[in-house]
Amino acid sequence: MTAIFIMVSLIVSKAQTIDFEQLAQKLVFQCANIHEGESVIVTGKSGDMELLEDLAINIRKKGAFPLIVVGSDRLTRRMYTDVPVKYDSQVSDFDLKLTGIISAQISLDYSENPALLADIPVERQLAIAKSNQKVSELFRDRKIKLVSLGNGLYPTEATAKQYGLSLQELSEIFWNGVNVDYDQLEATGKKVKSTLLEGKVVEITNPNGTNLKMRIENKPVMVSDGTLSDEDLKGSYADALVYLPAGEVAQVTVPGTAEGKVVVDHAYIEGNDIEGLTLIFEKGRLTSMSALTGIEIFKKYYDAAESGKEELSYFDIGINPNVVIKKGTKLVSWMPAGMVTIAIGGNAYMGGENNNLFGAAFHLPGCTLKVDGMVLIDNGVLKK
Repeated sequence: MTAIFIMVSLIVSKAQTIDFEQLAQKLVFQCANIHEGESVIVTGKSGDMELLEDLAINIRKKGAFPLIVVGSDRLTRRMYTDVPVKYDSQVSDFDLKLTGIISAQISLDYSENPALLADIPVERQLAIAKSNQKVSELFRDRKIKLVSLGNGLYPTEATAKQYGLSLQELSEIFWNGVNVDYDQLEATGKKVKSTLLEGKVVEITNPNGTNLKMRIENKPVMVSDGTLSDEDLKGSYADALVYLPAGEVAQVTVPGTAEGKVVVDHAYIEGNDIEGLTLIFEKGRLTSMSALTGIEIFKKYYDAAESGKEELSYFDIGINPNVVIKKGTKLVSWMPAGMVTIAIGGNAYMGGENNNLFGAAFHLPGCTLKVDGMVLIDNGVLKK
């Protein structure tokens, strides 16, 4: 018997009505591709019980077995504030055994407070992350399916505020992205993947001063198109990953090849906006950084991380036409069509060689991206 984790939580603006039954069917039947006999853990907040129940019912309709588990921001925080430090490095035998029998996880980042752990020492956060590394590696080695609902656009008051949006506006962007035409998304993903697999050199430029080159030949490409088909499940671990709203094509870069400058207009950590972050790369490694404001927030995590944190590890291309960045806002995310994202640190989950626990990604709207001189993205517009 196999098991699937489903973590779901939901915030919807008063102006919107979400059909929980329809959403549950999409998550269970299409996105998670649940099969008869699987054991499914459904996790969310108590306020989402209607949706959790709908998920459980639809899981049983497939002949699978649901278990509802409830969590909260309060629980997450108290795991740090109330649990003694001496237990931070404990490896959970319970989680290892559970990961050894499950086949998938569907998760939602349901936290309503991006600064929830801002006052928790970085050393504690890294120690707990390191204690979970064996579980993460087993998860990857067993190619356990992952479906995640949220993808940086989860509509909360705090997230809407940091992007300069109302909760209603963010909620509309989020659900428009979730309700994209998945057949179209799959077709676009295949085209972009084919271009990258045939390419050798990627060049990224931006009027803000970004000018970066890197090599990509013979490196794996991951497509997140919103569904897990039986064919997807025959591939690598990266092929079993779904992030909703979907619409990304990501590729590992050749180590030691990234050269140039990246200027990040807005990067968000703990709800704070790091403005004008400039990153300099030489021989694939981050050699210097500066920012107009807020760099100390990023550096407290970067400085505490182990070697490998400085490697440019992959880049990501957004392909979702339904996620549109409203002019005058500071919204950045993975999946808007034409978005470019670069990342440093760990990339083992994508088939790369960097197993670092640390990872940071930076969104770059308005870029031009070329593959072997051919324009794939033109000033933020994806060429189809």
